[in-house]
Amino acid sequence: MKHYAMSTRTISDAINTSGLLVVAQWEAKEGQADKVAAILDGFLPEAQKDAGTKLFLIGRGKDNPAQFLFYELFQDEAAFKAHQESAYFKTYIAEQALPLLAKRERSQYVLI
Repeated sequence: MKHYAMSTRTISDAINTSGLLVVAQWEAKEGQADKVAAILDGFLPEAQKDAGTKLFLIGRGKDNPAQFLFYELFQDEAAFKAHQESAYFKTYIAEQALPLLAKRERSQYVLI
C-alpha cells in the first residue's frame, strides 16, 4: 500500500473538528494476506478522496502481515453511510476482500 494519508489535508485539519471515527481490524484467511493487501491498495485512494472522508489510514501488521488496521475519520454518520454504499466499497470490500477474511471487527467513536 503506497498511500497513507490524504494529500490535500493535514492530520490537524482532519481532527480539529467533529466527526465519526471508525476503527476496524481485519485478519486474512491463511494464505490470503497478500491478496487482501492488493485489494486495499486499489481501495485506499478511492476512500481517501471521498468527499465525506476526513482521514483514512490502513496499516498492515509488522509481526503478523495477515492483520490489517483501519483508522477512518468521516465528517458524520451520513458520510460513513455513503462510504459503505459507494460503488468502490461494494466492489473492493464487499465483493473482493470480505470473502478472504477470517475475522472482521469494527468500532465507532465520537471525537472529544
